[in-house]
Amino acid sequence: MWLNCDLGESFGAWTMGLDSEVMPYIDAANIACGFHAGDPVVIAKTLSLAKQHNLKIGAHPSYPDKEGFGRRSMKLQPKELINCLHYQIAAVEGMAKVQNVTLDYVKPHGALYNDMMDDVELLKIVMQAISSYSNHLKLMMLATKQQDEHRLLASQYGISLYFEAFADRLYTDEGKLVSRTKPNAVHDKEQVLIQVKQLANNGCIITETGQMLYLEADTLCVHGDNLDGITEMKKIKAMLMS
Repeated sequence: MWLNCDLGESFGAWTMGLDSEVMPYIDAANIACGFHAGDPVVIAKTLSLAKQHNLKIGAHPSYPDKEGFGRRSMKLQPKELINCLHYQIAAVEGMAKVQNVTLDYVKPHGALYNDMMDDVELLKIVMQAISSYSNHLKLMMLATKQQDEHRLLASQYGISLYFEAFADRLYTDEGKLVSRTKPNAVHDKEQVLIQVKQLANNGCIITETGQMLYLEADTLCVHGDNLDGITEMKKIKAMLMS
């Protein structure tokens, strides 16, 4: 599995994350597009760092919710959401062209990501948006029990998928992420390494009820917004390379 991380989430004078420290340990950068975080200066800087480290580059679009950091669900009309996604993807892709790098995939952020995993009609809208923008872009989405159905659905829109797992999140029996509002939804450092080892060696994780769930994950999402996270990321990288 290769590692992806959400980056470029600073805005103006407000700094979030340790992007430059994260870059050496990951393989792909999910770059905020301005609707939940990020701005033109931050996008350009993040792209430059990603190019320097030869990373895959993904657009990381969200609902238009900067105040809520994209973590609030919004009811948008299909065409409105498609236009929002096109606008954000185009921002990152256009700035990537200036630096002679190529956009590889789209990974929705926050509430939009969770909502599309819960609502197949919304997932279809997201797939339609990506397909109508450019069918060379892949969609990154959660690896669940429904992977075969999701592959079939994506093929109907002429797009390919990257399936991801999360190092630091507790899973339901269906393979979805337990809500952050619930206790123990986010693993501590020791639990993170246990989950990564299970995924790397056995292709499975242990769910909230103690069930063993097998996942076919192409990539692992890690977070590096503090120094402890960077240390953890180094251990994860070493574990996957051993």
